[in-house]
Amino acid sequence: MFILLPQALKSLATALFALVFLSVGGIFVAQAQTPPTIKLALIEGLSGANGNGGEAVFRNLVWAVERVNARGGVAIAGPAAPKQLLALERFDSKGQTEEALSNLRLAIDSGARVVLQGNSSATAAALMDAINKHNEREPDKRVLFLNYSAVDPALTNEKCSFWHFRFDAHADMRMAALMQVLREDQALKSVYLIGQDYSFGQSVLREAKRQLGVQRPDIRIAGEELHPMLRIKDFAPYMAKIKATGAQAVITGNFSADLTLLVKAAKEAGFEGKFYTFYGNALGAPTAIGEAGVGRVLAVVDWLPNVQTKGAEAFYKSFRARFPQPEDDYVHMRMQLMVEALAQALDASGRTAKPGAALDVVAVAHALERAQVSLGGQSGSMRSADHQFQQPLVVGLMERQGAPGVQFDVEGSGYGFKVVKTLSAQAAALPHTCAMQRF
Repeated sequence: MFILLPQALKSLATALFALVFLSVGGIFVAQAQTPPTIKLALIEGLSGANGNGGEAVFRNLVWAVERVNARGGVAIAGPAAPKQLLALERFDSKGQTEEALSNLRLAIDSGARVVLQGNSSATAAALMDAINKHNEREPDKRVLFLNYSAVDPALTNEKCSFWHFRFDAHADMRMAALMQVLREDQALKSVYLIGQDYSFGQSVLREAKRQLGVQRPDIRIAGEELHPMLRIKDFAPYMAKIKATGAQAVITGNFSADLTLLVKAAKEAGFEGKFYTFYGNALGAPTAIGEAGVGRVLAVVDWLPNVQTKGAEAFYKSFRARFPQPEDDYVHMRMQLMVEALAQALDASGRTAKPGAALDVVAVAHALERAQVSLGGQSGSMRSADHQFQQPLVVGLMERQGAPGVQFDVEGSGYGFKVVKTLSAQAAALPHTCAMQRF
């Protein structure tokens, strides 16, 4: 378990452990009392094909939890009670849903009442179902599920749950933002759709076809393909097929190795079309793309280091000071806002709690529905109707560092992303079909 204490508390704990009291009856050693904690369980693939993505999540959550604890923690047991710190514990699912479900039971048994996961919509759906059943069976041990990256739209639509909160824009929202850029490219006449063969990848292709039909019916879909997730080692045959269709651009929701290997294959095949991506700025991708991506690779995200908002530069520099290695350079603003929203909700639930009361998960959930947070120039709020976080979105275009609008590169690659489109939270919002059972 990682209990992230402020330095002052660490020094106090050390001093208390060393303190010796003398009495008539003998010598007593005073044991330091670690401040009470609220356990957060990160259930994520920290090894396996997307292990680097899981570790990036962990770094972001460590930084966010450190910030909350550095200001004293949260008050969940009444205004007069001592504050409690957040304790982050990591559980490695190895990228496997069954492992994630086993880890969920371990996390709950160890006292976790907040679960965090995101790097797989299929795993998120399985965890949501298991948490729904657990909370019904054991109301005294209810659990909240905070989702930072699983973007299958169904999770806040037909599968929505009172216990689940999503802090990433879902796939349809991301696609709509990409389409804002794509529809303005009048030279574009044909695209190829490719994605991972599971719920998220399927939804990306489905929504791409729907939105193209509405916004650019003149664009020909040259082909579409789903492939096994994180199992393809060589995308050369796929790129040969794409190039043969004459497609001028590729639309994909691929992430991790499935994106970097796809782009590497495009570079080797001499494909000159654009890539409209969800994760083109992600770990390893800019380095793998290199010069071939300049002016051609676009990515839609909630935040980029080169956004021109007050506080953004200082925010990014503080992250790099905490994690200075180039390979660790992947900050997720939404994860920072997620932990801030959780801390806000914990404090809000504590204002009405009886002194010494245990964590009231239902009260925290109701407070989280009202969360409004700001950090580093980015703001967002939770929509209570479906538990979908509402925040601005940006589309970035890959350029060389130093080009106008590209102060910062990614991972020391010499390439960064220039913001070419910004959507307000209101413009990025989409309707929902959630009919939530409330508690």
